[in-house]
Amino acid sequence: MSALPRTSALRAQRLPDAQAGWPLARSARLLGGVAYQRLDRAAPPMMAESDLPSLSINSREIDGWLVDADVRHGQTGEVRWATDGQWLFGAYDSTLAEGEGPLDNLTERTYANIFQALETAEVPHLLRLWNYLPSINREQLGLERYRQFNLGRQQAFLNAHRDAFAGAPAACALGTFGGPMRIRFLAGRVAPVPLENPRQVPAWRYPAEFGPRSPTFSRAVLVPSSSQETTLLISGTASIVGSASVHPGDVPKQMEETLRNLEAVMGAAHERGTARYSLSDLVCTVYVRHASHIDDVKRCFEAGVGADSLAARQAIYVQADICRGDLLLEVEAHATAPGALS
Repeated sequence: MSALPRTSALRAQRLPDAQAGWPLARSARLLGGVAYQRLDRAAPPMMAESDLPSLSINSREIDGWLVDADVRHGQTGEVRWATDGQWLFGAYDSTLAEGEGPLDNLTERTYANIFQALETAEVPHLLRLWNYLPSINREQLGLERYRQFNLGRQQAFLNAHRDAFAGAPAACALGTFGGPMRIRFLAGRVAPVPLENPRQVPAWRYPAEFGPRSPTFSRAVLVPSSSQETTLLISGTASIVGSASVHPGDVPKQMEETLRNLEAVMGAAHERGTARYSLSDLVCTVYVRHASHIDDVKRCFEAGVGADSLAARQAIYVQADICRGDLLLEVEAHATAPGALS
C-alpha cells in the first residue's frame, strides 16, 4: 500500500441538528456529508419527501467528513464537490423529474459525470457512494428500477475503465418516496482495499435472477485515513446469506443476520491489517422499510451491539425502501481505528 500523498487526515463526525447548506456551511475543513431526518425522533408516522437523505437546510443529523487541511470547492457539470487535494466529497442531484427517461440511461450519464469530476479534481479513487433513488422497487419499462440502476452503474464503470467487479468501491442504494435521484460520494488519492464477506456471494457475482447486470460494489473497503489510523467503510448490509434473502417478514431474525454479516466483514478487515474493529464501536445508519417497525428494529439493534455502546448511542434510524422487497432493514457503518494496512 502506497503512503499517503499528503499529511491531511480524514475523519468522520456526526453533527446533530446542523444547518446544512452545500457544502455544509462551507466550513474550511468540512468536505461534506450525508444529512438525515432521524426516524426515531420524528413525530409523524411516515417520513415526508423533504425528510429523506439530502444536503438541505435544517436536517436533523449529518454524517460529516472532515480533513486537516483547507478545502476548495468546485462543480463539474451537475456534480458539486469539495476537496483538500487528498480527499474529496461530492454530491449529485438529478435535475430530471420522476419518469423522465429510463433510469439506466440517467445513471450511466450521472456516473460518467462523477468520474469526470474526480479527474478534474485529481482525486481519482472512489471509496464510498450513497445512492438514493425514488421508487427503487417499482417496475418501470418492464424492469425493477433498482435493476435499471445497476445496468447504468455497471456500464458507466466499464466505460470509464474502472473496476466494476472485484475492486469496486463500497456503496449503498436505498429507495426514497419521491424527488430526484441523489448520489453522495467520498473519494481519495490512495486506492482503497476492497473487502468481501465470506458468508455472502460478492454482489458483482450475483446470479442472473437478480437482474441483467450485477450490482457494482464491494461489501466494504479499508482506507489509510491518516499515518496511524485506518478507516473501515461498510456498504449497506442486510439479511442475505450467499445471494439469497433470509428470514422474510421477521425483524429480529433479519437484524441478527445483518449483525452476523457486519461481524464477518470486520473479520475480513482484520485479515488485511492491524486495525481492529468491533460491533460496539461502529457508527451506523439503520434503514427501516416500515416506520411501524422502528421500535422493534431499535430494540434488536441495541441488543446486538450493546445498549450502552457507541454504536447504540450514535445510531441513526432512517425510513427508506431497501433494494430488495423482502428485506425489512439494512445497516451501513464506518469506523476508524489505530493500525495500518498489511
